[in-house]
Amino acid sequence: MLAYLIRRLFAAAVMLVVIILVVFSIFFLVPKWAGVDIATSFVGKQADPHAVEAVREKLGLGDPIYLQVWDFFKGIFAGRTYAAGGDVTHCAAPCFGYSFRSEQAVWPVLTQRFPVTLGLALGAAVLWLVFGVAAGVLSALKRGSLWDRGAMVVALSGVSLPIYFTGLLASAIFVFGVKWFPSNYVSFGDNVGSWFSFMILPWVTLAFLYAAMYARITRATMLEILGEDYIRTARAKGLTEPVVIGKHAMRSTMTPILTMLGMDLGALIGGAILTETTFSIPGLGQAVLTAIKNQDLPIILGVTLITSLAVLIANLAVDILYAVIDPRVRLA
Repeated sequence: MLAYLIRRLFAAAVMLVVIILVVFSIFFLVPKWAGVDIATSFVGKQADPHAVEAVREKLGLGDPIYLQVWDFFKGIFAGRTYAAGGDVTHCAAPCFGYSFRSEQAVWPVLTQRFPVTLGLALGAAVLWLVFGVAAGVLSALKRGSLWDRGAMVVALSGVSLPIYFTGLLASAIFVFGVKWFPSNYVSFGDNVGSWFSFMILPWVTLAFLYAAMYARITRATMLEILGEDYIRTARAKGLTEPVVIGKHAMRSTMTPILTMLGMDLGALIGGAILTETTFSIPGLGQAVLTAIKNQDLPIILGVTLITSLAVLIANLAVDILYAVIDPRVRLA
């Protein structure tokens, strides 16, 4: 198990370096090769030419590529100083960039928004895992029944209906219609009860989409596994059905579910843009949407890095859970 963890941690460290290089290339090298003035993109097309030149000097855009990459890496782990003549701007570690439009470092913006998005993602993940997997298992066990067909119709509806439709419809009915839920977001630190009451509807709306997908995948995987030889052997040995399903079938069924969870949860931690926009939740998704409208590239860059790191960490956690659920993984 220890050797397995070391291998996975080493692979994650290598992938982290690759992610940083790819993000740097996307935001600094590709636009340059396409003939786009990066400094102008960072401060805006209407900025004074002197301001654009100052940003170009601060970012070191005239330096060799290897030096720019080194400064980018160093900024993330040790902080960075942007200097142009007598104008010096310090960005403390971890420095994910500096917005010269709003004149603030990106990291404080991310740390302010990240807990909001994390609360949304984790709450919805619990709901879609519990209800999606349970619905899929029951549908597989009652194949062809009224429950199976009804659950799959609901799942198809959940996959087909976009979040901005279900979110607006839910808000119209439960917030502004029967007034069961508050309309304004309240942070967790200000009032836990009000925060929980507000988040129920976004959680359910977001979980409805993902629970539908998880129910369909769980049903298909469970049906395939129930036809395997080792399941028939377990039943022939006289094991009760709950033991066969819970101890043998579910362990194999959870492997693709965990794979999906790692990808989905990691991506959502980077910002559930549609959900946050629909319910006016001040998370990373809303921040990146505002940054796109304002062409604030450092904020977009920072959220991209956070999203990539979240997916990487989530998949590392999934790899570890693989070894716990299925011993064959750590022996491979």
